[in-house]
Amino acid sequence: MIPSSFKAFYLLPFILLGLVVGISGGWIRLGYPAIPLIEAASQHGLIMTGGFLGTLISLERAMVMAKKTWLLIPFLTGISVFVFLLGLFEVGLLLLTTGSLGLSLIMHLQTLKHPKFHSALLYGGAVSWFIGNFLAWQTGLIAAGSTWWIGFLLFTIVGERLELSQFLPVPSWSQNALKSLLALFTVGLIVPFHAWGNEIMGISALLIAAWLLVFDMAKVASRQAAQFRYIGIGLQVGYLWLGIHGLILMGMENHTLYYDLMLHTFFLGFTFSMIWAHAPIIFPTIFGIRETPYHPVLWITWIGFQLSLFGRIVASILGEYELRKVLGVANGYLILIQLVLMAGIIIGKIRKGGTSSQSGNKIYREGRKKILH
Repeated sequence: MIPSSFKAFYLLPFILLGLVVGISGGWIRLGYPAIPLIEAASQHGLIMTGGFLGTLISLERAMVMAKKTWLLIPFLTGISVFVFLLGLFEVGLLLLTTGSLGLSLIMHLQTLKHPKFHSALLYGGAVSWFIGNFLAWQTGLIAAGSTWWIGFLLFTIVGERLELSQFLPVPSWSQNALKSLLALFTVGLIVPFHAWGNEIMGISALLIAAWLLVFDMAKVASRQAAQFRYIGIGLQVGYLWLGIHGLILMGMENHTLYYDLMLHTFFLGFTFSMIWAHAPIIFPTIFGIRETPYHPVLWITWIGFQLSLFGRIVASILGEYELRKVLGVANGYLILIQLVLMAGIIIGKIRKGGTSSQSGNKIYREGRKKILH
């Protein structure tokens, strides 16, 4: 049982460890063993998608449940990082599989309570994570679950965008179009990857990105000031990365670094752009504070992150392996620097007595009201 005094942010060290270990594993795979952890390299994908992203999303969803017992789910996925580092692959994957099943149960209950499309989509994302983990556990092959992990994050992120924008007036035909595109993406997950599955996923990802660029409130938020501009532009750039991911899925299957390009345009380009954009909303909720981690200085590292990732992708396409390595390493450092800056911004605001007087969710609601009127 979880004691009543337990705070959700106590699980933050697990998330941060997952991120640091995951990045170090990526560095090793690029040929830069700054933190020489062999298991971090061999389990890089599992640690990043499960130990880091899966724990973060599970924590976010478990927090809204009435009983703190549900926090055991992100705890299970969080400790999988330690287990992977001990070389216990099957045990670590079993923890992730159990955790993803737990998240699916959370979303099942939340969908029953709030039977809306965005809830069902979040539910589908959790189930996709479970399917991917189960396939990887059953086959022993990471690649067996990787496309389903993409589905996990795509459905979750689009579901959260719809949840946050549910009061934005959108034509009914466009809603039906999005549902059709998401259904098409699901077909791409089911069809074998090299038997049209990748092309179907690519076409639908490209069109989903176009839908989000046109109908998501990000385009309006990007014309606002300060934090809203940061969020809006961050979301739009993320949608562009999703579109690039779709193009690579469709047209670069014969490239030597096809999987690297396909995975990192999604998991780094799209997913981390979403993390940076949602941080001013999510972080105050997790920490139970009123201050938001936004300051104009974040633009410096944000731009550096985007440019270094774009450079890495171009270098990969052109076969410039040394440049790819340099930019990939820089990309990892910029992720860590961005998080350190956010933490420093929050601490600085708290020490000044709370210059940001509203929670992230309240800020977003007021901003949405401003946009709609």
